Amino acid sequence: MLLGFTRRRPFIIRAVEGHDRKFMRLTPCIGTMTVHDDVRNHERWPRLVELIRDLAFLDGGHDEAFTLASGRQSRWFFDTKPVMMHPEAGALLGELLNLRIAALGAKYVGGLELGAVPLTALVIGSPSAETDLRGFMVRKQPKGRGGRKTNNPPGIEGSSLAEPGDVVIVEDVTTTGGSSIQAVQRLHEATDCRVVAVISILDRQEGAHEAFQAAGIPFECLVNRSDIAQA
Repeated sequence: MLLGFTRRRPFIIRAVEGHDRKFMRLTPCIGTMTVHDDVRNHERWPRLVELIRDLAFLDGGHDEAFTLASGRQSRWFFDTKPVMMHPEAGALLGELLNLRIAALGAKYVGGLELGAVPLTALVIGSPSAETDLRGFMVRKQPKGRGGRKTNNPPGIEGSSLAEPGDVVIVEDVTTTGGSSIQAVQRLHEATDCRVVAVISILDRQEGAHEAFQAAGIPFECLVNRSDIAQA
């Protein structure tokens, strides 16, 4: 397992060049990013914010208006599935995610079902995608077998991850970060791939940033909740 934990500060566990990938070194995790400057300064980013506000956002007016999948209660509700299924918004998601995936040098992109499945398809199907980028999905509950053709371990489906490479995990909405941390753990335990970042469409700013930082996982999002609604 490649997640790093200490009581004082988080660490990112990286492979030492020239050694087997099972031997790792610890690198301090310095500053977990949210919206990267390259995304926020993109000429089409304001349009993505507008589309998310129009297609995905509800303001309940008080802090107990909605009960989220995490069990928490919140004034705000975001359903990004209409965003992913919208032609203009979907194209923007693919373009902006590929902007960051290319910069990170990732070979694979994917995440935990259900939200990461259409998002991964938008990324790898985008004209902006690198030609060698491959997608996958992680099941919440693995089936009893792995991929017959891909030789992936049980619960990891899509492109073969048999060849080691850097991975970006994608997620639709991030609240506590638990589902993506689960996907990272599964990949690190079952493959020789290395997760270099988690990128979410939207961060609700309710603890995910701190959870990823504590786990030593670099985290970004395309949009913060505060870009849509102020507390």
